[in-house]
This record gives sequence, structure tokens and C-alpha cells, in this order.
Amino acid sequence: MFWTLELASYLEDAPWPASKDELIDFAIRSGAPIEVVENLQELEDEGEVYESIEDIWPDYPSQEDFLFNEDEY
Repeated sequence: MFWTLELASYLEDAPWPASKDELIDFAIRSGAPIEVVENLQELEDEGEVYESIEDIWPDYPSQEDFLFNEDEY
């Protein structure tokens, strides 16, 4: 499973919390690249509900990871 910021961005509007099947369905309906669907299919399915992209990709960068000062703009 290989995630990038571009691939993960397709799940930003997903209906969180969601199960693996719901995320796959969302990715297909929203026209996400096949790599997103393949990554989701590789998740272990133990009936787990994912609360956010961080549950799927723990290294997903947060707003704090970027050196961007919103007050300047």
C-alpha cells in the first residue's frame, strides 16, 4: 500500500467515520484513481470503522506539519 498526498486528497470528503467497504464505494463513485481503490482494498477488514484518513495513513501530514503562516495572507 502506497499513499501520497495526491491520492489521500481523494478521501478528504469521504463520509467519515466509514468502513472499508464504504470508503471503497466512495472512491469509486467520486472518480478517484484506481490506486486509491487498490490501497483501500489492501486494508485489513476486521469490521473496523475508520474515523479519518489518519487511521488509514498514520503519516498523513496535518496543518501543523506545513510551515505556512496564515496571518501573513
